[in-house]
Amino acid sequence: MPKQVDHQQRRVQIADAVCSLVSARGLDAVSLRDVAAEAGISMGRVQHYFRTKDEMLLFALEYVGYREVARTLELLEQAPEPPSPRVVVRTVLGGLIEDGPRSEEAQRVNVAFTARAVVEPSLAAFLLQGYADIQALLERMVGLGINEGTVSAGTDPEWAATEVFALTDGLRVQALLGHMTRDRAMTVLDARLNRLFSG
Repeated sequence: MPKQVDHQQRRVQIADAVCSLVSARGLDAVSLRDVAAEAGISMGRVQHYFRTKDEMLLFALEYVGYREVARTLELLEQAPEPPSPRVVVRTVLGGLIEDGPRSEEAQRVNVAFTARAVVEPSLAAFLLQGYADIQALLERMVGLGINEGTVSAGTDPEWAATEVFALTDGLRVQALLGHMTRDRAMTVLDARLNRLFSG
């Protein structure tokens, strides 16, 4: 009886190989041949699942994004029930900075894809949708904070969300490049969130 192939698992295997190579050597160093070698499969098998390098890169970016969302949801499930708006904001934004299993690889991959997205519309579209989703979530949490009295009533949710999101994005890159430690970046973020959720 022929062996059953889990096609989604094979695509994930390829995405893992892409992420490993991007983290170690950057996007420009990634070729279909390198990915095949990293994944331990033939180049023809890679091309069976992805017709072009850009198609493969987009899937890898989506895979990293969904993996990070799953990790964030898992952390929120471990929080006190129900998690407060500040806990949600801190968990979502802290996940962009904090160290942990595969976190640095994910951050390296995300920053590399962000640079590539400047000239690749399909990657840009995916990243922009992710930005919009995070922005909307942050605005909703700030609004809930206003309703429960932990955020000042005069706060503009859109402005506050934009500010803390942009701050976190900058902190993530600086920590990744070694300008500051992740602990220092988290201290800066926590200080800003303490001011925002001060009531």
